[in-house]
Amino acid sequence: MHGSELIFPLNGWHNHASSLVECPNGDLLACWFSGSGERTADDVQILGARLRKGASRWSRPFVMADTPDYPDCNPVLFIDARKRLWLVWIAILNHRWEGSLLKYRISTDYQRAVAPRWTMGDVLHISPDERFVETVEVWLKKLESQRASLPAPLQARLEVYARTVRSHANDELSRRLGWMTRVPPLIEGERICLPLYSDGFSFSLVAVSEDGGERWKPSLPILGAGAVQPSLLRRKDGTLVAYLRDNGPPPNRVFVAYSHDNGYTWTEATKTDLPNPGSSVAATALRTGEWLLVGNDTQQGRHRLAVWLSDDEGHSWQLMRYLEKDAPGRGRYSYPCILQARDGTIHVTYSYALERDDLPRDERGRPKRSAIKWARFDLAWLLRGK
Repeated sequence: MHGSELIFPLNGWHNHASSLVECPNGDLLACWFSGSGERTADDVQILGARLRKGASRWSRPFVMADTPDYPDCNPVLFIDARKRLWLVWIAILNHRWEGSLLKYRISTDYQRAVAPRWTMGDVLHISPDERFVETVEVWLKKLESQRASLPAPLQARLEVYARTVRSHANDELSRRLGWMTRVPPLIEGERICLPLYSDGFSFSLVAVSEDGGERWKPSLPILGAGAVQPSLLRRKDGTLVAYLRDNGPPPNRVFVAYSHDNGYTWTEATKTDLPNPGSSVAATALRTGEWLLVGNDTQQGRHRLAVWLSDDEGHSWQLMRYLEKDAPGRGRYSYPCILQARDGTIHVTYSYALERDDLPRDERGRPKRSAIKWARFDLAWLLRGK
């Protein structure tokens, strides 16, 4: 079984960074950010759409969150152990990613109407402490000790990077701002591990709640120059595994890091053999034990979107199928979100943008090139791609 379609028709807005959940009643609820740009566009808001169980068409998009006169970006949806719906996203305070503020809303009434009715919301405060500063400093000194072995251009980049990160780490406000969502959390009962990353630091951490989101504690960082947007899975031996986007120097590969204490401390991120062009990846564990990873299998460009499968909890991966496969410069297919529904169907939503010049235009003269796409398939379809 396999099928795909746009959640809404192509339009002239920038539609990006979708998230997806299955509601207890079987509905699918998706969200994404939409506007004339990203962090510099004050008209960006969080939109959503619903696919009723058994329906063949998604609802018309509706507003999920909109901070007036500020860009709202990178939404994440999840349903906690109490069956509450969460929306976590960022509002950009100063048109720079480093000035993003984490916000959240919670709904207990999200299945009757098309749009959820939010019952509460607030700022989600992230406060790395002095252990964070010390850990970052040790890591920076390690990087600096290797500087002489690098090519001259990388030496210069390392010098700038170390100076920037050290400055941010030693400034309390810089440590507390700029942490951003992208990938849904790992939820195990009342325990929530919410992956976060920072473009200011260009690495990641995990916000951990042991009480269903009442209180949050930041992990020590997942260190790696450019290791951002982690997606979390747990092995049978208890190890947490994070797969991360590569925003660092070449070779461009998916990063991986490990935690042996439930996400509070992490190994340094290292590069796998899986290519990555500086674009988000999404991972999930199927109920039959296999792991899936969705991402761009290129080192440059987002014109192909691939699904990898692992039958040994991420020790090895096989490229199975393409959700999109285009020529460079023809399209951008990226930022996937993946889940397995209760009936076993695997659902993926992702940003879908065409780059051709012959596209029709909207009423403002903008090419109709952007939407969010929804794909669904089962494991049998994936295995036939071998």
